[in-house]
Amino acid sequence: MTNFPFQRLQTDLAKLISNTPPGQRLLNEPELARQMGVSRATLREAMRTFETQGMIRRRQGSGTYVVGKVPVIDAGLEVLESLDTMARRMNLEIAISDLQVEETEADADTAGGLGVAEGTRLTRIRRVLRADGRPAAYLIDTLPASILTPDHLPSDFGGSVLDFLLARGDALRVSRAVISATNAPADVAKPLEIQRDDVLLVFTSQLFDLKGSTVDYSKSYFIPGYFHFHVNRRVGNS
Repeated sequence: MTNFPFQRLQTDLAKLISNTPPGQRLLNEPELARQMGVSRATLREAMRTFETQGMIRRRQGSGTYVVGKVPVIDAGLEVLESLDTMARRMNLEIAISDLQVEETEADADTAGGLGVAEGTRLTRIRRVLRADGRPAAYLIDTLPASILTPDHLPSDFGGSVLDFLLARGDALRVSRAVISATNAPADVAKPLEIQRDDVLLVFTSQLFDLKGSTVDYSKSYFIPGYFHFHVNRRVGNS
């Protein structure tokens, strides 16, 4: 397919989406592909642009829905702060659901991320962050049990491990994050109500204390369209 017909397809899809009320389901892929005169593979490729903008959402086993305008968290990355703090500053309402707190043991990945031996006792906290009632991010924090155990968390735990540690008085120094794009694995796609292999933005982060020890190893999966992250940088030696 040449570039011009593909652009025309995206234009037609944009009109269809804009004319569809938020919350309404689009035609299923075979029918929509026939209506647009393209293959299902080409249709999926064109629709991915609108998914990353947060304009449509595919739900496993249900279909593709128009979601309308979504609240956006716009934040710089120069200072580490929780998503709760960012949202409050912007007067956005967010909520936590699907909270799971469990005891586990370090596998190769978490052992490397935390700098501990495999088999070390850990606490893992998983939850979904919702914006305007819709899943927007899936957050996973893993900490050594020597730092945090499930019974340390209060019954009204709001979902932010960073805010909990700061409020407890833990001496934290710096955070390091690797930012990349990834395809949603099945265990992340399901709570986010998206399709497996949909593109997500992922932050893989380590939080260090004053001694340089890793106190938290986290993976945060973000649905594009709900978040605008930016970095302010100096020019040269100015």
